[in-house]
Amino acid sequence: MNDVLERIEYLRKQLHYHSVRYYVYDDPEISDFEYDEMFDELKKLEAAHPEYDSPTSPTKRVGGAVLDKFEKVTHRNKMGSLDDVFSIEAAEDFVNSMIKLGADSFSVEPKIDGLSVCLHYENGVFVSGATRGDGSVGENVTENLKTVPSIPMCLTEDPGLLEVRGEVYMPRKSFEQLNEKREEQGEPLFANPRNAAAGSLRQLDSRITAERKLDIFVFNVQEYHGQAYKTHTGSIEYMKKLGFRTIPYMKETHTAKETSDHIKYIGELRADLPFDIDGVVIKVNDLALREKIGENISTPKWAAAYKFPPEVKSTELLDITVQVGRTGVLTPLAVLSPVRLAGTTVRAATLHNIDFIRSKDIRIGDTVEVSKAGDIIPEVRKVDLSKRKPGSVPYEMPAFCPSCGEPTVKDDEAATRCTNSACPAQIERNLTHFASRDAMNIDGMGPSVIKLLCGEGLIKDAADIYKLRKEDIAALDRMGDKSAENLISAIANSKNAGLDRLIYALGIRNIGQKAGRVLADRFGDIGALFEATEEELAAIPDFGQITAECVVNWCSHPQNRELVEELKKYGVVTTYEKQTVSDVFAGLTFVLTGTLPGLTREQAEKMITDRGGKASSSVSKNTSYVLAGDKAGSKLTKAQSLGVPVIDEARFLQMCEGE
Repeated sequence: MNDVLERIEYLRKQLHYHSVRYYVYDDPEISDFEYDEMFDELKKLEAAHPEYDSPTSPTKRVGGAVLDKFEKVTHRNKMGSLDDVFSIEAAEDFVNSMIKLGADSFSVEPKIDGLSVCLHYENGVFVSGATRGDGSVGENVTENLKTVPSIPMCLTEDPGLLEVRGEVYMPRKSFEQLNEKREEQGEPLFANPRNAAAGSLRQLDSRITAERKLDIFVFNVQEYHGQAYKTHTGSIEYMKKLGFRTIPYMKETHTAKETSDHIKYIGELRADLPFDIDGVVIKVNDLALREKIGENISTPKWAAAYKFPPEVKSTELLDITVQVGRTGVLTPLAVLSPVRLAGTTVRAATLHNIDFIRSKDIRIGDTVEVSKAGDIIPEVRKVDLSKRKPGSVPYEMPAFCPSCGEPTVKDDEAATRCTNSACPAQIERNLTHFASRDAMNIDGMGPSVIKLLCGEGLIKDAADIYKLRKEDIAALDRMGDKSAENLISAIANSKNAGLDRLIYALGIRNIGQKAGRVLADRFGDIGALFEATEEELAAIPDFGQITAECVVNWCSHPQNRELVEELKKYGVVTTYEKQTVSDVFAGLTFVLTGTLPGLTREQAEKMITDRGGKASSSVSKNTSYVLAGDKAGSKLTKAQSLGVPVIDEARFLQMCEGE
């Protein structure tokens, strides 16, 4: 072996070793500076000697691979979800039911709020990794997983064929730094660390993933052909010896009381942890007994997830501001004294409308209780009247629009609206909606770019988007030639979005994506829609009189007709070609719940209606199938209680093909 190769292999071995000391055992033996020095030396040697390249080198963690798309992966071992319990009593009942089946010990561990993945190793080397997806089919995110520093590229020993399951997450500190950076750059903020982790792991450019500082905890052995382990806790201890960062605060318990005590202990730690958790997982520890107990359709019978109740904090309501939406609706927003809640710092919460404010008697200066609906959306639960300040007065919505100064009116739906259709705030939000992914899908034309274009007077309505020139965009602040070129290309591509997307993009009240598809399919041309009567529209299934009136009112305005004519002039497609697919779902009703791995809810609903079926929002005895994805909720529980067949995305796609 020559001196250069010997040095390269020495550095790789040292860097692997010190990564394990740092990330797995939290016991570094060298300083960050010394580690960085070795890393930089290795990087230079590899650049000078590409013949010694290695896919497991620590330098691969910086990313570099850029993919066109993620390949689908059929899992070797099913990645199931868990049944939820929502009270300590229910958790104890679960433990007692397992004890009756012979369980004498349990693993109790935090439920990390992130994105579940499987990692595949051969001969002690990381080979591939994939997202959970629907449990049967996921996405190959190997290149992105290589950028997660706590995922070992080489194990400390060769265990043979090995597959483990873990949760990729974004530490709270990394999440806050990421959102601060996005705010500075005028980009939309991530709602929570889980969304940020999921979005980061699904970047086609692995260099972006590397910048996001993701982490992982391994919590299960999926497949292993080495020494047999009798217990789950024993297998996890072995994974730690191999170099994995394993699930923390895991405890082996033997009774319902010990289990509930550890659940409460983890709950007390929750606010101070550097990562988000949304519950505690209880598993039968004996691996052989698990096999005997078995599984339900999509969940193991030997495990349950205790879900924390919504966290509630008190804080001061400093002010109430008002935002003007794309339809002119004024939405009041509570400005709060910052409070840490469910993993993020909350500074604001929606107050919906004046009726909501009056029903809770919310006033500026009040001390309020705040929680997060589904651990995501901040909401004001109630006012602490005992702390109300003297002299406070009931809040009233502004009589004049805060954006344009025109009068406001309260309609029959409890909404306060600006009466000025040329209101700048409405124009910006209408254009943002028009360009959004589910509408015309103009990549790169987000809220900050729309604001910039409007501020420079380059666009006033949707048709102006198609008049933009590359040189106009390139001259704007933070744009440049490449950004301008990409945006012009995205605008050109959007012309072929189709009539269904165009109808939704136009922002007609009460017309969402599904209604846009129905109208496009029913009329086939924008001109025919303009001539439709209220009676014709109201007769469409699931439409009704109010929706029909909204469509007719929008179509009756001359400026809207002029806008559509302008769009046609610039080549925007205003016709619809109906997809010719078999009516395999004729007479069937589907209900969707949870997050599907490869389809959006809108895509799945379209596939159902295109094939003659109906997509419903509620489960009943008349429901034909429930299509369930990740984090399926009460609809799944109700379907199981009614005996309604539950299918996953893979089975749904088979059914779409007539199987």
